Amino acid sequence: MNDGRSPSEAEPNVRFSSENRRTVIWCPDWPVYAAGATRMSAAAVFDKGQVLACTDIARHDGVRRGMRKRDAQSRCPQLELFDYEPERDARVFADVLAAVEELSAGVAPIRPGLCALRSPGHYYGGEERSGAVIAEHLVQAGQWDCRIGVVDTLFAAEQAARHAAAQETYIVPSRETSAFLGGLPIDALGHAALIDLFHRLGLRTVGDFAGLRHGDVIARFGSLGARMHRMARGIDVDPVAARAVPPEFTETVGFEPPVARSEQLAFSLRRPAERFISRLADHGSVCTTVRIGIDTDRRGSAERIWLHPRWFTAADLLDRVRWQVQAGELGGAVSEVRFVPEEIGNLGDHADTLFGTGPDEQVDRSIARVQGLLGHESVRSAGIQAGRNPADRQVLDPWGQGRRSASLRRSPDRSSDQTDTAVLPWPDSIPDPAPSRVYAAPKKAAVVASRGEPVRVDGRGMISAEPASFRAGEHWYPVAAWAGPWPVDEHWWDTACARRIARFQIVGVDGSAWLMAIEDGQWWIEAGYD
Repeated sequence: MNDGRSPSEAEPNVRFSSENRRTVIWCPDWPVYAAGATRMSAAAVFDKGQVLACTDIARHDGVRRGMRKRDAQSRCPQLELFDYEPERDARVFADVLAAVEELSAGVAPIRPGLCALRSPGHYYGGEERSGAVIAEHLVQAGQWDCRIGVVDTLFAAEQAARHAAAQETYIVPSRETSAFLGGLPIDALGHAALIDLFHRLGLRTVGDFAGLRHGDVIARFGSLGARMHRMARGIDVDPVAARAVPPEFTETVGFEPPVARSEQLAFSLRRPAERFISRLADHGSVCTTVRIGIDTDRRGSAERIWLHPRWFTAADLLDRVRWQVQAGELGGAVSEVRFVPEEIGNLGDHADTLFGTGPDEQVDRSIARVQGLLGHESVRSAGIQAGRNPADRQVLDPWGQGRRSASLRRSPDRSSDQTDTAVLPWPDSIPDPAPSRVYAAPKKAAVVASRGEPVRVDGRGMISAEPASFRAGEHWYPVAAWAGPWPVDEHWWDTACARRIARFQIVGVDGSAWLMAIEDGQWWIEAGYD
């Protein structure tokens, strides 16, 4: 059929075969599930103060993508909040990719939550059967909501996956690809700027856009419009590029007969530990978190995750094995040991300092020894996290773990993988400088004006009078300088947890400086400045 295009404007005909079929696997609301939310919880991931993704429970309560945090919490007071961490999304999605690769090689990750592969229908006896096998395998791997689309092109397969129900496969035969795409709303093509223009031009569906002359599209909308036009006409513009399967670093060592003495075990593991470390080094990596599994001849098994403030050496691994055995958790001779890297880093990011790290290594080994005897949580180091007041910003992490490793637990923590944002204070927090002494329990205080009347703060954050004197402990001091107030209205949507507080920085004539707060008419000293 002639559509009026000249030969130079026409696109080459594309003939599809079973080898051209594309399978797309879509995991809806991936950022929120990668953060650790469950399908029975109300949770949302926020990016720049707006909802990026939320669970079905939260959506049922009225939470929507793009909604501001306060609006979302007003509709769903029990909403769990997570910060958007792209690195976490990609890291957790690697498990889904690995599960799909167990069934079919050549998986191409598109973005976290979405991947594609050439349709394995011929191998499993049909596209519907292959989709069912993939969905069942992903559910067994822990990904309960996966939707699969099978069409001729990558764009069409993604749209088909979005039409599928949970754990179901939406299949579009080759002869119906154009009709399927033609009925989609124009918004499916993405690129908001052009979509807004398409709406103003009266283009409502993908079919309306596909019916335009290709030469006219290039002249009016440029290369981006031409690419979208090919997608609308059912031409594959994105080849499926399979990811390289990551190397297997796990080191497993069996013992026959089993070994009972820890010294003998450490001697036998020396070469495997060196091989484990050198294999990582060959790929420019180091291991900062390792899981050591030990099996015994009495069918006992013990696993422990060890963290290192820098990276593990072969000697460090042997020490951890020895301490794990000496902890007395096994109850038998060792028949197998496994070294599994839980977290690896770039070798260049963990180089030694100019003068070495001898004293630091001795400290690390001594502390790791204590952790091996008393438990990983027994030794903690102080750190800083995001928060509003000094007490909330303090955090104690197990030694060697750090804020990045803490995020691997996928807990609703204030931290993120991006160090520069993990320590930023929240809005309405007190300005610098930070106090040097923060009290675990605030101390009672009092602040009065020049005539002796108590200084108060109203609902608009306005003070009743300027502070003239304050009481810290048993003594009163004249005020030399003050700053504030910084009012905070926390959990205003929950009457049980609602809190209205205002903070001040107050300096006495004796040189003492305090961070004070007033709540329900009562003054408190939260911290002091030295």
